[in-house]
Amino acid sequence: MDRLAPYGSDPFDKPPCRGCSSYLMEPYIKCAECGPPAFLLCLQCFTRGFEYKKHQSNHSYEIMTSDFPVLDPSWTAREEMALLEAVMDCGFGNWQDVANQMRTKTKDDCEKHYMKHFINNPLFASTLLSLKQAEEEKHVNTAVSFQPTDDPPRPTFDSLLSRDMAGYMPARADFIEEFDNYAEWDLRDIDFVEDDSDVLHALKISVVDIYHSRLKERQRRKRIIREHGLINFRKFQILEKRYPKDVQELYDTMRRFARVSGPLEHDKFIESHALEFELRREIRRLQEYRRAGIKSFCSAKVYDKLKKTREEARMKRTMLSEVLQYIHDGNACQQWLKRQAAIDAGIHQITPLVSSSGRRSAPPLDLTGLPGTEKLNDKERELCQVVRLVPGAYLEYKAALMNECRKQGSLRLAQARSLIKIDVNKTRKIYDFLIREGFIVKPLP
Repeated sequence: MDRLAPYGSDPFDKPPCRGCSSYLMEPYIKCAECGPPAFLLCLQCFTRGFEYKKHQSNHSYEIMTSDFPVLDPSWTAREEMALLEAVMDCGFGNWQDVANQMRTKTKDDCEKHYMKHFINNPLFASTLLSLKQAEEEKHVNTAVSFQPTDDPPRPTFDSLLSRDMAGYMPARADFIEEFDNYAEWDLRDIDFVEDDSDVLHALKISVVDIYHSRLKERQRRKRIIREHGLINFRKFQILEKRYPKDVQELYDTMRRFARVSGPLEHDKFIESHALEFELRREIRRLQEYRRAGIKSFCSAKVYDKLKKTREEARMKRTMLSEVLQYIHDGNACQQWLKRQAAIDAGIHQITPLVSSSGRRSAPPLDLTGLPGTEKLNDKERELCQVVRLVPGAYLEYKAALMNECRKQGSLRLAQARSLIKIDVNKTRKIYDFLIREGFIVKPLP
């Protein structure tokens, strides 16, 4: 039985043939017993009796074509759809452009047919009204899900936020510059004339097909941006920061693969990984309790409290170890105590420790203009100034120690000294600093 094809006249809009994977051209065959999804075959595969899994060659079938009249005996369904598409592209009233796009009908034919069957047809108008009312009732009765792009920000032109949004214009729901912005240049000199040879005509058609594929790629990229909420990038970053640091790194890595999956599937993947991260952290905590011989949660609370006390005592011992080299000089000891009091009060002032014996410690390193300084926090800048270590080297040492600690589960001072070949005193200060800040952990005693 003849049916109107559910897809456009463009073969790229239809799924390929299940037999030979070629693009389907009307007419083609749809199995009436298999599906969903629809089982489609080209005429060549249908005539040779192609069978695949549950599909058998004796199944009933439908011939999918749009080469039959619908509203007017002289107009096929394919031409009806081409007319509606041309009016949508060229605008109502531009009948000459509509006729040029259709190629099979004249300007007067397009105007008379459209006005008769789509404007002055009361049956068609009432059908459109009923469809509009049904759509409105559907929206009223159904909760509308939140879309990140419903109300994007409206920054001023050439502002920082406007550059972050890649020139997106919310009032027009479009970009200032399109992807592949000069794709139309290849068509500006093409003109179809009657005296073209077959080869030249086929070449022009190929150029137009290439242009259509570039337009589809442009629309695909816009669809990905809108579906994943990438227009309002600030809101996207705020939602990302709710995850732990390890999950944020995965989020940033997997963002480039979001085009493969839909937004819901992508969010499910990230949420499942965040849940896995929480479960693994909880498993490590329970394994630590088991190694310590703890069998109840009441004992675990006592263990956590004592562990925190031990960590604080270990930190105090580390801080006091810095005083030992100045303990023979009372003046230098007093300076060190004043500096620690200023640090505890939130005042980060670096002053060199001067002993009364005449020994003067090296002045702090000036980090102004050194590469990598902007990546350090206040405590890391203070460490680099006191230890006289350039920020770039410190970041490399920090990354090496953190990677080794992640592999081993913990890190000893001897292992740190074997990894970074610098002065042992500087290595000790870097190691103790990373322990205090929680970047690395020591083995359990």
